[in-house]
Amino acid sequence: MRNFRELDIWKESRLLVAATYMIMRQMPDDEKFGLTSQIKRSVISIPSNIAEGCAKSSDKDLCRFLEISLGSCFELETQLMLCSDINYLDENIVSKQIESIQILEKRIASFLSYLKNKPNTKNP
Repeated sequence: MRNFRELDIWKESRLLVAATYMIMRQMPDDEKFGLTSQIKRSVISIPSNIAEGCAKSSDKDLCRFLEISLGSCFELETQLMLCSDINYLDENIVSKQIESIQILEKRIASFLSYLKNKPNTKNP
């Protein structure tokens, strides 16, 4: 079991949640139960799955939850692009948020790669 609170990717994903929620305030009210709701679920899934994966006893299980978290990043990126495409959000705001998401995606992928390639050692 790992302490998720010490992981930079978990800390960064919490910042991403806060920033995304701020951006969602700009969405039209009629999207409250549509894209806005789906975006919030996607972004919350990122740190939640990192934390849940850290509770697992094996690297294989942690990797599975990190992959889910990474999938939520890709989902969030797509949803924000759609908001820009239909002019719900300013393209510049979306672009900056996507840059942050892509940095986090790379860091999660790097951690995944590390876990998958590290020598197999027994956990105490």
